[in-house]
Amino acid sequence: MTEDINYQLLKLVEQNPTFSQRQLAEAMGVSVGKANYCLRALVDKGLVKAKNFKNSNNKAAYLYLLTPAGIIAKAKISVLYLERKVDEYEALRKEIEQLRAELDS
Repeated sequence: MTEDINYQLLKLVEQNPTFSQRQLAEAMGVSVGKANYCLRALVDKGLVKAKNFKNSNNKAAYLYLLTPAGIIAKAKISVLYLERKVDEYEALRKEIEQLRAELDS
């Protein structure tokens, strides 16, 4: 599981704790099986806690919550994600400048 997927999943769980695995998968653009696999990995690592809705008509409904360790991990992953995206942006900006220079010559 990549850091990007971890980041995306932790962010979605934090923002939408009542999302089903199908909704998480759709929001991430992955299969339900992959969302399930990634979510289980985060639960196994202790970063996400899954709870059944007590009074739910849908007994398969879960509430996904970030644990304190999950909040810390999300913060660390967010910093790394931002650094990587800034590096990608800078590389792309330089490439665009080079292309413009070539076209102007």
